Amino acid sequence: MYFCHLPEIWEEFPQLVPGVLVVDGISPQLDTETYLQAWYQRARERLGQGPESQMPEVSAWRKAYSQMGLKPTKYRSAAEALLRRFKRENDLPRLHPLVDFCNAVSIAFALPVAVFDLAGIEEYLEVRYARGTEQYLAFSGETEAPAPGEVIFCDAANQVHARRWTFRQGRRSTIGPETTQVLIISEGLHDKAATDVREVIHTLAEGMATLGRSPRYKVILSAKTPRLEF
Repeated sequence: MYFCHLPEIWEEFPQLVPGVLVVDGISPQLDTETYLQAWYQRARERLGQGPESQMPEVSAWRKAYSQMGLKPTKYRSAAEALLRRFKRENDLPRLHPLVDFCNAVSIAFALPVAVFDLAGIEEYLEVRYARGTEQYLAFSGETEAPAPGEVIFCDAANQVHARRWTFRQGRRSTIGPETTQVLIISEGLHDKAATDVREVIHTLAEGMATLGRSPRYKVILSAKTPRLEF
């Protein structure tokens, strides 16, 4: 199995910095609750300095969405959407201990963090432009067909696991009680992405190690080394 961004993505977004973790031994009994509040507080402090739309990390994703021909106030990166919800509610819903931890780190760093159940992915996961033949299973249960040219996360079975890049993940690889092995991805496009994405990945890996789930792989990818095989 492997994960990568295809050359066409690197060509249009050369500033991209992706970080990747592969973690085994995941279970719904993981106790990540004690880790959440410190990251929530960091998010509160950042939001207290100004709106999320002005954060460099979020602003860079907004520019990317405009570059893709999407209205950035309609299609928001996952990090911006989480920050907006957190600002309204001063908390985030509890979904699964690992997802809760990743969401907390995401809002603390204002960077998207995607978590995929590898059992739902066939052979590989590529970030690429849709060709118009792929299928996306929404959480509503409906099957959608992304339009050609949309940035998607797609596997060997033509199944789409995320639409509009970091906008929304799909149902096929969502984390649940039976999940044991995951792929975690964070991506940045802003000027300090090389430093910040590395810190996000280190933070996630350190948290997992503390819980006795040291990542099997922890890498920062680039246009020269765009692929992780595992």
